[in-house]
Amino acid sequence: MMMSRRAAGAAILSVFASGFVSSAARAQVYPSKPIRIVVPTGAGGITDIVARIVGARLSERLGQPVMIDNRPGASGIIGTEVAARAAPDGYTLLMVYPSHPVNPTLKKQLPYDTLRDFTGITTLTTVSLVLLVPPSLPVKNVQELIALAKKDRVTFASVGAGSLAHLGAELFRSRTGIELTQVPYRSAPAAQQALMSGEVMVFFDTPITAVPLVRDGRLRALGVSTLTRSPLLPDVPTIAEAGVPGYEVLGWNGILVPSATPMPVVQKLNTELRAVLAEPDIRAKLEQQGAQPAPMEQADFARLIRDDVNKWGELIRAAGIQPE
Repeated sequence: MMMSRRAAGAAILSVFASGFVSSAARAQVYPSKPIRIVVPTGAGGITDIVARIVGARLSERLGQPVMIDNRPGASGIIGTEVAARAAPDGYTLLMVYPSHPVNPTLKKQLPYDTLRDFTGITTLTTVSLVLLVPPSLPVKNVQELIALAKKDRVTFASVGAGSLAHLGAELFRSRTGIELTQVPYRSAPAAQQALMSGEVMVFFDTPITAVPLVRDGRLRALGVSTLTRSPLLPDVPTIAEAGVPGYEVLGWNGILVPSATPMPVVQKLNTELRAVLAEPDIRAKLEQQGAQPAPMEQADFARLIRDDVNKWGELIRAAGIQPE
């Protein structure tokens, strides 16, 4: 006997309702097994350090192990692809940094869609860059560096096309109208050594590695890239206040998940991560690394990524950098 339309409709609604209840039930018991955070950089850098500090406390709050899975290579693309292909169940998180919104412009093809394939949870921290020169360079401030660059060839160290060190220098060049010649190095320590030896003249470095060298007198800090001064270098002006209006480079770290992750799980992760960042000892640990806790709502984080895709894309194209 054929089912009546009313009965058929009720059956369909029952299936949808059971699916919804099942999804909600899964979210209520989340997490029920270990979570991994894919970190698309090597161990020991600021992105890895932040992930480990935050992940350890997140584990305590959720009652499940949170494991760090370092997958370095290709400006973060290797690790990001791993996360993009993971099940969208909340058990694989991705730690991202500014290369994430830069890669769509620098790469002809990516094995994922930067905006479509991920859902943002929250930013974790922000970090400034420090404009460094060797003490042997005869400049004491940003304006003297600009004046020197207008007369002589000035070189800057980068740690790869599209790295924050590279983009910081390109934005400085764009805002000041000077010429800077890039000299690439394989790592930040190699760039620091080149700067200290006088092999290059400028390097935009992160505070955690720059501050000890500045305090020891091995390097000179001329400015920081954010619109507020760094607590680790309170006497060093921002580059904007040193005479380059509108200059701002804000490094950040944040957490994404695959885009089909259930919204209750996304919301729980947002709530728990924001709570972690509010804990005084976690804030202190992050600030000791030169990173400022800076949680965001999901919508604000999504907007930040979109804005950075556009901002850095325009700068890269204007600089004539060709995608690989």
